[in-house]
Amino acid sequence: MTDQPEIDPAIASALAGLPADYRDFARIFQDEIRPALHEREEDRVRAVAKARQSRWIGILIGLVIGGGGLLIFKSLFPLFFGGIAGFGYAAWGAQGVRSIGREAKTLLVNPVVRQLGLTFTVAPGEVPTIFRHKELGLVPGWDRSKYEDLVTGTREGVDFELFEAHLEERRTSTDSKGRTTTRWVTVFKGQCLKFSFDKRFYGRTLVTRDAGFFNRFGGGKGMTRAALEDPKFEKIFEVYTTDQVEARYLLTPDLMQELVDLEEAFHGGKLKCCFDGGELYITLQGGDLFEPGSMYEPLDNPARVRELLNDFMAVFQIISATNANRRRYNRNDEAE
Repeated sequence: MTDQPEIDPAIASALAGLPADYRDFARIFQDEIRPALHEREEDRVRAVAKARQSRWIGILIGLVIGGGGLLIFKSLFPLFFGGIAGFGYAAWGAQGVRSIGREAKTLLVNPVVRQLGLTFTVAPGEVPTIFRHKELGLVPGWDRSKYEDLVTGTREGVDFELFEAHLEERRTSTDSKGRTTTRWVTVFKGQCLKFSFDKRFYGRTLVTRDAGFFNRFGGGKGMTRAALEDPKFEKIFEVYTTDQVEARYLLTPDLMQELVDLEEAFHGGKLKCCFDGGELYITLQGGDLFEPGSMYEPLDNPARVRELLNDFMAVFQIISATNANRRRYNRNDEAE
């Protein structure tokens, strides 16, 4: 039996500082992920070269059509048409880059979720949980929806799911001549999470971003505003609850910091969450998880997998902090 080769210093450096149960990922990246990505590197280089060439040709097309048309026809319309033509050509030339990006995403995500014991579905169709998010006031109503990147699994005895939702509303307007125009407006685009705990919460607690004047509208029927332990987070979040005591135990500075860290890890914002029944629901607008990063850099850059692991660690920290706070609350409740 031969000894395993040492971990490449560049990989060790990129994945340094991970918790103990993530240390195997340096070996997984070196032995499994990097070779698969390296096989596609030449294709990436060719696709990037074509995209760059197409971009310059697209600019030239736009200038020739737009500028020439302006000189000949003395009209601004050729400028518009030239811009469309040039942009279309550049987009056509970038198709290869997008294709390589989709492949890289699969090559990166699948080994990671497999090691973590999770399930990943790129195009899951409608995710029923979204309707519960709507009932709790975490997302608005919609007329058209699209879902992708569904991750499901269990951590510390807590079942969870994470998915991206794009919700749109149909809006119709009528001009002065009675002509009707319909357009689709994005009302939510971001990440949705659900955590199912083994015991029910005693009340319902809603956490939103500070809405200034609109705070006076509260969190819903039977809910009152709750104060946070840390004034720093009280400036960031607004909390409404049906159980003031439970809310104080749940929303410790540690958990609030984990929520802030989750926003940062997901590159999103406007976080909302709600503890209800035995479940915790979270939404964040913006962000785009599980993407492989820029295709204008080498595919086998270990920073790609580090970014992915940071996303999962942020999710798991929410579970750990909530479990710890619930245990503390339950012990106190039993003591009384």
